[in-house]
Amino acid sequence: MAKKVTHFKVGKIVKTQGLKGDVRVYPTTDDIYRFDFLEEFYLGKDRENPWEVEDVRYKGNLVIMKIKGIDRVEEAEKLVGKDIYVSRDESFELEEGEFFIADMIGMDVYTVSGEKVGVLKEVLQYSANDVYVIKNEEGKEYLIPAVMKFVPEIDIEEGKMIIDPIKGMLDD
Repeated sequence: MAKKVTHFKVGKIVKTQGLKGDVRVYPTTDDIYRFDFLEEFYLGKDRENPWEVEDVRYKGNLVIMKIKGIDRVEEAEKLVGKDIYVSRDESFELEEGEFFIADMIGMDVYTVSGEKVGVLKEVLQYSANDVYVIKNEEGKEYLIPAVMKFVPEIDIEEGKMIIDPIKGMLDD
């Protein structure tokens, strides 16, 4: 399995909010209320300088954040489009049965009949459903919706995902 990821993406700053430099964040986590516990984050690939969170509020499925040191819209606009990362060590506690999406990358993927399909290359996160990108030995990629119908089992301990594709889903 791939080595454990130390930082992972929890959202993206999509626009400014109000006149005091707040930002709207589109969350890429399964539970947006985890932002209640966010104390600091990193932008993009810069893991050296964390940004502190002063306040978090919610508007629909968006998160509104007040970032320490950002007091004007002009300052906040410079952050629009940037991804928000958190350190695994500073992140929220996982509940029983939960796991970080980043820990799935590199796991082996098999069909329900036991045939190896390939490995999980990445997880594309959309508002409706996540999509798993599976890469076979020849480099061909398959997209599998992350729903129980198509992915009945994920075993993080074994590093194994079981998929149940419909006819034609894995055809070249």
